Amino acid sequence: MNQLNPRIRFLWIGRAMAIAALLSGVTAGARWLFSLSVLPVWAPGVTFVITGGLGVIFAVARYRIWRYEIRADSIYLERGVLTRVRTVVPFVRIQHVDTARSPVERFSGLASTVVYTAGSRGADVAVPGLSRTNANELRERLRELAIQSESEDAV
Repeated sequence: MNQLNPRIRFLWIGRAMAIAALLSGVTAGARWLFSLSVLPVWAPGVTFVITGGLGVIFAVARYRIWRYEIRADSIYLERGVLTRVRTVVPFVRIQHVDTARSPVERFSGLASTVVYTAGSRGADVAVPGLSRTNANELRERLRELAIQSESEDAV
């Protein structure tokens, strides 16, 4: 089983801290705007500590659980903290494979490989937190395996 690049934890933790800061700001703004004496002065700080702490715990747990594996006839993904999700995508179902890099991923040197499958709308899976090289290699390997399986599946 392959694990994600450890740098993805910092991206997920950064996102959690940004959300915690936003919620803390909303709490402070609500207290000031509506003159809510019900909310104590320390409410924004507590909001930040609790949501930020939970976000950090969630990001670390998410990293520990996230796995993927290239099998003989499929790609297998395992992820999810509260709800475990195990996905098997047969190579025959793969329509195309992309490598995506958001601005934050580019800054951190990471990328995601997105696998689009035949099926209903939104039938795609992504492997986040890969180094740029690993994401490109995974994309090319999956592309080749999909092409091979297509010729083996021909009627």
